[in-house]
Amino acid sequence: MAREPRFGPGQGGAALAGRRSEHEAALAAAPEHPAALAMTPERFAELGHALVDRIAAHMAGLVGRPVTQGATAAQVRALLGDASLPQAGAEPDALLDEATQLLFEHSVHAAHPRFHGYVGGAAAPIGVLAELLAAAVNANVGLWHAAPMASEIEAQTVRWLAELVGYPAGCGGLLVSGGSMANTMALLAARRARLGSTVRERGLQGAALAVYASDQTHGWLPKALDMAGLGSAALRSIASDGAQRIDLRALQARIEADLDAGVAPLMVVGSAGTVATGAIDPLPALAALCRRHGAWFHVDGAYGAPAACLADAPHPLRALGEADSLALDPHKWLYAPLEAGCLLVREPRHLQEAFSQEASYYGAPAEDVGLDFHQLGPQNSRGFRALKVWLALRMAGLDGYRRMIAGDIALARLLFQRLGATPRLEAATCSLGIVTFRYRPAGQHDEAALDAFNRRLLAHLQGDGRAYVSQALVGGRFMLRACIVNFHTSAADMHALAALVAELGDALWQAPSCGARAA
Repeated sequence: MAREPRFGPGQGGAALAGRRSEHEAALAAAPEHPAALAMTPERFAELGHALVDRIAAHMAGLVGRPVTQGATAAQVRALLGDASLPQAGAEPDALLDEATQLLFEHSVHAAHPRFHGYVGGAAAPIGVLAELLAAAVNANVGLWHAAPMASEIEAQTVRWLAELVGYPAGCGGLLVSGGSMANTMALLAARRARLGSTVRERGLQGAALAVYASDQTHGWLPKALDMAGLGSAALRSIASDGAQRIDLRALQARIEADLDAGVAPLMVVGSAGTVATGAIDPLPALAALCRRHGAWFHVDGAYGAPAACLADAPHPLRALGEADSLALDPHKWLYAPLEAGCLLVREPRHLQEAFSQEASYYGAPAEDVGLDFHQLGPQNSRGFRALKVWLALRMAGLDGYRRMIAGDIALARLLFQRLGATPRLEAATCSLGIVTFRYRPAGQHDEAALDAFNRRLLAHLQGDGRAYVSQALVGGRFMLRACIVNFHTSAADMHALAALVAELGDALWQAPSCGARAA
């Protein structure tokens, strides 16, 4: 049965007008209350000044605090409790006090001079202030006409990052969340460049493609292959050599075998600083191989690419400019607060072709010729990530970054030497700012027992609070790993780390329950 119209002819407008007048009368009669999240400028300034003072005091006092409290997940979770969503609001000063105390007391402090755990350390204070400013402006850097100055700042930041690492002028790029997203977008751009425009409409259509990378490559790649519709079967994991670099002969042999089987090489990934050891693949040779086979050459330089700015940069980094695409993370070795990754491409059109999408709600004024960043990547709503990077680049300048990066590398070499000179410690590798090592008492040759012991030692080190390291597998052996990406770290911290590893290692080795010792 046909549904009767809700309003007869001419009745809808009258009914809506009646409702509107009722709402207006209710609003007029109701007392005025500020919005639940509103705040006067004076109150904002008061709270903001107090918070900045507490942050500054926290920064100043980090040296005297443990890197971490070593609390368990259950202990941290208990601090928050399991209360339901609050029905009524609370005063912002109390909320900020509580949040500040919880975070300062129960975080792993990456800015601590003795935090050496992951590729990410001290956030530059100018970047912290930039985050406040960016949040206040709240620019959506997707459409130029919605964020004109923020868009231009991001475009300039991309150009400066390219210049910093020796990438060609006239390239394209954008800021993203981090290396995983930058690398994934590079794969999608390579897929579009290889298969043409139909891939965005019809998908892969059974195309047989392969992506090649060393067995040291970061875990972004399997995820990216899944997201790109290629699947894990498209990954060709190539063995690395004794220096953790991709084996060129094995790579060439695998490409030739794939070609014989009708599988086309889509992309070769070179690492400019692997996550485990900081190893740098032979990038010039990889570039030449990609040219021969028509493969897209991508460099994952999320960690190590900034070292290309050094006058004595490792030779393979001179070939960054030969890559079709390059990922680098300002929130790693450029000391920006999270999140700040960057993707660069030699030919800007590749990003436009891979991600551009027209929609009526994107409409911009006809005279607008600014760059719409939403056309270059998957995000439409985009935060103002570039500001913290832009300000830091201007504050430090190229010379300042060269000194800081060179300083980190020098400290890593000092640590490597110190570890090698300390009894019962074995220094394994040192590349860029990453050092791997382990505790190895004289006469102990049982590799399985040593692996198990050093795993236990890592847990003790991370829970101790006096320093923080992570782990790596090097040639199948379990190693402790220190990454120096912190302009607060000093030579004294390197000496202290070697002494701490020896101290805790000796205590654990001599414990009656030590299984490795008994073995």
